[in-house]
Amino acid sequence: MDVSPDRQAVTQLLHEWRGGNKQALDQLMPFVYDQLRKLAANCLRAERPDHTLRATALVHEAYARLVDCDVEWQDRVHFFAVSARVLRRILVDYAKARNRDKRGGEFQKVPLDEALVVGPESDKGLMDLDQALRRLAAQDQRKSDLIELLFFGGLTYDEAAAALKISPATVHRELTLAKAWLYRELGHGTA
Repeated sequence: MDVSPDRQAVTQLLHEWRGGNKQALDQLMPFVYDQLRKLAANCLRAERPDHTLRATALVHEAYARLVDCDVEWQDRVHFFAVSARVLRRILVDYAKARNRDKRGGEFQKVPLDEALVVGPESDKGLMDLDQALRRLAAQDQRKSDLIELLFFGGLTYDEAAAALKISPATVHRELTLAKAWLYRELGHGTA
């Protein structure tokens, strides 16, 4: 596997940060900011045009949470896997807050493929997906992690495989099963 200098630098800076070097965090951000911004933009891509949360704000919120979290950083892939989880949590928290402010009304169901892109036009769809992923995690944590890494984290199949310590073929197989389970769980299939 070819490891680029940037990937090596990210891993090295994560290890230094984990070791207590606070300056490593400042050096790390230029390497990861663009990728975090792409992940955030992907998360918001299918949102309605007047959505008040923007990719930059999402990245800054994720950054603030990542700085405060106590994680034993392993490498770049691990960093983006944790970032994916943080982005998902922020979006779900945001959707919950928006729904608390709403006064009634029904929400639209969102097709699974749209929900898995992580930008359902309905905040309710994102919350339903989050709850379904929690139920999936209770049954099969790896499948839930895989969905999170690929669709919330924007990792490639190879990166997700490395993060989960499985083969890319297993990623494909597990993803097929996870999507089918989610499709049925979200009410789009028969029981």
